[in-house]
Amino acid sequence: MSRRTGERWATAVLGLVGLLFVALGVLMVYMVPSIIKEQVLKNVRIDPSSLSFNMWKEIPVPFYLSVYFFSILNPKAVLQGEKPWVQERGPYVYREFRHKINITFNDNDTVSYREYRRFQFQHDKSCGSESDYIVMPNILVMGAAAMMENKPMSLKVMMALMLTSFGEHAFMNRTVGEIMWGYDNKFLNFLNQYFPNVIPFKGKFGLFAELNNSDSGLFTVFTGVKDLSRIHQVDKWNGLSKVNYWRSDQCNMINGTAGQMWAPFMTPESSLEFYSPEACRSMKLIYKESGMFEGIPTYRFVAPNTLFANGSVYPPNEGFCPCLQSGIQNVSTCRFNAPLFLSQPHFYNADPELAEAVKGLHPNEEEHSLFLDIHPVTGIPMNCSVKLQLNLYMKAVKGIGQTGKINPVVLPLLWFGESGAMEGSPLKTFYNQLVLLPRALNYVQYLLVALGCILVLIPSAYVILTQEKCYLFWSSSKKGSKDKEAIQAYSESLMMPAPRGVVLQEARL
Repeated sequence: MSRRTGERWATAVLGLVGLLFVALGVLMVYMVPSIIKEQVLKNVRIDPSSLSFNMWKEIPVPFYLSVYFFSILNPKAVLQGEKPWVQERGPYVYREFRHKINITFNDNDTVSYREYRRFQFQHDKSCGSESDYIVMPNILVMGAAAMMENKPMSLKVMMALMLTSFGEHAFMNRTVGEIMWGYDNKFLNFLNQYFPNVIPFKGKFGLFAELNNSDSGLFTVFTGVKDLSRIHQVDKWNGLSKVNYWRSDQCNMINGTAGQMWAPFMTPESSLEFYSPEACRSMKLIYKESGMFEGIPTYRFVAPNTLFANGSVYPPNEGFCPCLQSGIQNVSTCRFNAPLFLSQPHFYNADPELAEAVKGLHPNEEEHSLFLDIHPVTGIPMNCSVKLQLNLYMKAVKGIGQTGKINPVVLPLLWFGESGAMEGSPLKTFYNQLVLLPRALNYVQYLLVALGCILVLIPSAYVILTQEKCYLFWSSSKKGSKDKEAIQAYSESLMMPAPRGVVLQEARL
């Protein structure tokens, strides 16, 4: 095989490889997005074969509950009708452990489970210990007073005498551990013994006593295996498709997910809706901005201004009333009829009148707003901080001396934040499989197209260059032939005899 033939074969092979690279690259441009989408949909479903199943079953993200108490600095003055003055204490931080139990897959594309929770105090992350004392309103006394407000005077006097006999006052001085996880109360024990079912809890009384070593109810959610459009949506909670705490069907509806994962492929028009057993309602967060978390693209969702707005400001919330100022939600109907209200910390996003009625409150967005950072492709949270405040409505009730001359006020008891961020091995695995690999495939497809085009151009350039060489060689050969013929004709003319009459001249140097 000649050298020229070898070159032609080599360029032909290069051209063929280039065409294959271009075809493969173009194919990847069209196929890779659909392949990635298919893999995401397959792996975010609640199915034992999916990559996210173990993450859903036992959340690998370390969650922390940070609690801030509002200690009353002037309890005696408040009883005389003065403005309350509070001091924020904390945070008192607890590591929160969660895992799902009694997981049962149903025939209608749903799965039922209970999520068990346990809290462990973290000394190194806390500003204080569980033995710290906090002065705060006595919820049992103020709750009993509120429930007796419209009762006959004789009953109110009897209640006041009963509270006096058990040594109960409008304010109490208890440790953080007692307020959180419960303390024995003689008045409560008396009610449970002689008036059973009047108060819906037994044993020790604590604001978080029901949460520790317990679950948040029986959730039934859609797996997304058969119907992707309903993936992670709550079907029922404790066997109910709606609750009966509120005054409208819309407010009683159980909407959204269980608050851990959402449907994939979000857009800025998407919203995060979830049902919260602690708030006894569904809540919706809205898109604020896009960002990055440890190299992973995220969408940040925050609470809208209307989350706890009253019915006059936001008519759909009328079902949560009776309401007071905008920015707080009455939860008495789902919290043993005590005059309790939910809000954002320091009455952030609420009527300014609420914060002005209590000294020591300083609402600001950076410290008191809640957010969830979601990976929009999978719907999995990367970083979150959910913050809520528990408040007690207080006022003097005629006939119950323990309430003194307290002016009507919504007094903050505490606010808490549940926060968690993906880290360590789960974060690395998530980044490699759902961010780095799709990004690499995206680069590879365009690299193949570019490399293929270059390889196709090489034989094209070779053909052009070799054709030019052939043309030049042919032109120079033709010209040389003519010159040769001219020289030969001239030589022959010299050898022929000269005609008569022609004088030959002598050539001299």
